[in-house]
Amino acid sequence: MLVVTWYGWYYLGNIDDDITTTDVIASSVTEDADGVPRKPLDGAVDILLVGVDSRTDAQGNPLSDEVLALLNGGVADGTLNTDTMILVHIPQDGTRAVAISFPRDAYVEIADGFGKHKLNSAMARQKNETAQRLRDNGVTDEARIELESTLAGRVTLRKTIEGLTGGAITVDRYAEVNLASFYEVTKALGGVEVCLTNPTRDRDSGANFPAGRQTIAGAQALSFVRQRGGLPGGDLDRIVRQQVFIGALARKVLSTGTLTDPAALSGLLDAVKKSVVISEGWNITEFAGQMQGLASGNIEFRTIPVGDPMDTWTDGNVLPVDPAQVRQFIKDLATDNSPSKAPATTTPVGPPPSAITVHVYNSAGVARMAASVLDMLVQQGFGRGEAATGTYADTTSVRYAPGERSSADRVILALGGNAEAVEDDSVPRGQVQVYVGADYAPPDQSDPASAGDIGTTTVPTTTSTPPITADGVVCVN
Repeated sequence: MLVVTWYGWYYLGNIDDDITTTDVIASSVTEDADGVPRKPLDGAVDILLVGVDSRTDAQGNPLSDEVLALLNGGVADGTLNTDTMILVHIPQDGTRAVAISFPRDAYVEIADGFGKHKLNSAMARQKNETAQRLRDNGVTDEARIELESTLAGRVTLRKTIEGLTGGAITVDRYAEVNLASFYEVTKALGGVEVCLTNPTRDRDSGANFPAGRQTIAGAQALSFVRQRGGLPGGDLDRIVRQQVFIGALARKVLSTGTLTDPAALSGLLDAVKKSVVISEGWNITEFAGQMQGLASGNIEFRTIPVGDPMDTWTDGNVLPVDPAQVRQFIKDLATDNSPSKAPATTTPVGPPPSAITVHVYNSAGVARMAASVLDMLVQQGFGRGEAATGTYADTTSVRYAPGERSSADRVILALGGNAEAVEDDSVPRGQVQVYVGADYAPPDQSDPASAGDIGTTTVPTTTSTPPITADGVVCVN
């Protein structure tokens, strides 16, 4: 939704005509001495994406029984839960994005004095309390009650997320989607490709999918991201589903002709206008310019660390959260100048291994290390260079020619992810130099995420796994 919004505004310039907005940010934004709204000091943008289990459209109109049946939406129970919460951090240069998922069952301190409960109840608790207070004060206009109570709930959710980060993040933008949103936008896009490790069915969500790669849209897409029944990891597996789906959607928009097809963009914008709510004052035109350097491979998905499920007296089964651990986790991810040493989980875009000649240097002082690593890389299809002795180094690095980072990423993936990419203008084009440091450990060939598989990659579904990116089709539960 986000990708469609910023590019749609940039290319067609009319998305603001009918889109629904909320002042969830403007109502509490800090102003300077001249009354000018605060801008992030580092120029970074932090966006809270929220998926609500709502049976209304963006304008508050109830969905018809026919639409609910099509979406397998079920019967509304009067509670507006936020079952999807993703914080997107985009540095000032707009060339990468980190999307951090917050599990719906995370047991956290809810802002505004509501105590410790499941995170997905934050909006509903404030909404219900505000609605009752308005009625007690004599307000009888239900439209006003709905508008003001929903806004109050959104603000409480935003403050709760900010509180979890310990001040590392201040939400600058807000975007909200519901059942109808997902259906409309994915259908307008023509579907996206996903991959499942096993066939799966779930009556509650309407999911009925075979194993393997497949293209889904509309009601199928909604079932795909809503299913948690029958999944080994429950809601954590559902979060991984959401991450790979959003990654696939971003990849399709950024890596195909969608952005240069006026007819395709027009259909997407119509869907967004009908079904998406964004924060007031969001200058999408300016934002679009900032995002021009973003490529699908530079979108990374992570999930905050949580403990094993436990039972509580009032909230049932929850996922315990260590606030200090979450704060450090988000602070590390939000550091814009973080090193590029990160495990890879999908196949990078770029030349095939056969087009990359690899030279390996033994900087660990271990006998035959360079030769054994080079042999392993050649077995995975890389061109054979030389194996030689290098200067001792504590850490493993992969040096690449300017403009050829994707070649280095392929090699890092084959090494198991434990290496730092270093641009070096002395490296000839088409070549990569691996300096095997003392920290090197051979990749576990039984782990598909570290075995250098050039095809589809399978990742496990725990919060400690390497990040999912939008750079390839990842098979999940």
